[in-house]
Amino acid sequence: MTRAAEEHRLVAGAFSDRVRGAAPSTWDDPAPCAGWVARDVVRHLVEWFPAFLHAGAGVDLPKGPSVDEDPVAAWTVHRDGVQALLDDPTTARRTLTNPHLGSLPLDEAIATFYTSDVFLHTWDLARATGQDERLDPDRCARMLAGMLPMEQALRDSGHYGPRVEVPADADVQTRLLAFIGRVP
Repeated sequence: MTRAAEEHRLVAGAFSDRVRGAAPSTWDDPAPCAGWVARDVVRHLVEWFPAFLHAGAGVDLPKGPSVDEDPVAAWTVHRDGVQALLDDPTTARRTLTNPHLGSLPLDEAIATFYTSDVFLHTWDLARATGQDERLDPDRCARMLAGMLPMEQALRDSGHYGPRVEVPADADVQTRLLAFIGRVP
């Protein structure tokens, strides 16, 4: 098993806990992402990544029901498809090519761009659905350390809001969330 496969299993597992833990009445509650509700957090992950994989590596993930129809089943089918791809020993020898990123090993591209997105959106879904918002502090520290040197490029991408000011002694999860533009 590759490191990317294990990381996805852990991160997607935590997100899955929040998906399964969401009360049906909370799927249309506001999420911390402007203009989104809880189900949109799942929709984002289920919809952007298959297109990214198809365009860059010719990979087609299994399709589940729509997020509007059944967000739990939509996420489960999607998560299982990504995990199967990462568990496939040939994935580490495949390449993803993207005009903005160049060529990367497929498993590395998944870990860098997708698994980290799932990790960050775990907080969004937890906040929207009133669940446990705690994230792994070690992963928060690694992500923040890796993102800080690329701050301008990340801001220019349009994927992150303006940094939110927090006290200098704030915990690492609060600093990471504030860095990506969330109000912790």
